[in-house]
Amino acid sequence: MRTETYAPYEVLPPGLAAQVAALEAQAWPGSSPGHDPALAPRAVLLLDADGRVAACLALLHKPVRLADGHTYRAAGLSGVVTRADVRGRGHGSRLVAAARALLDADPAVDLALFSCDPELVPFYEAAGFEVLPGTVLVGGTPAEPLATDAPGLGKTVLGAFPARAGDGEGRADRVRAAFTGIRVPLYPGTIDRLW
Repeated sequence: MRTETYAPYEVLPPGLAAQVAALEAQAWPGSSPGHDPALAPRAVLLLDADGRVAACLALLHKPVRLADGHTYRAAGLSGVVTRADVRGRGHGSRLVAAARALLDADPAVDLALFSCDPELVPFYEAAGFEVLPGTVLVGGTPAEPLATDAPGLGKTVLGAFPARAGDGEGRADRVRAAFTGIRVPLYPGTIDRLW
């Protein structure tokens, strides 16, 4: 297995793009493949020995302005899926860990932020993401918001806060504190509604 990244998401070679779209359609029937280009999507793929997509995800990016007036450069995981015939072999874990390493190394990212179903929390924690108690992501549009705490949705918000040389002492802790226990206004639009 080898990990590949492509930026932007739309430049995936046609064969790989078709495989990613098929995996997403199997995981989320009825949804449209792909991501909003405004979120600078970047595909991360785990390819098997035959060059087929074993697992994939998208890294989405956007500035997030909080009520305190500060703007942070956020990235999030979206569309994490493993091919059905290779599930249970650690490929998803390997892919998410690779994505976390990419985010940690990216100087244009202040934090990673996304939501998942509560039963998936241990999977993401194993890759170094942490639950943000009381944090709610508010997506959709201002006129039609969709929040992670909406009735029947019940998502858990996770984050990661890279600490890099030159960031200043305690910067990761300050960013963590800014995003803990708040409603985060993402408002990405109608394509990636919760990121």
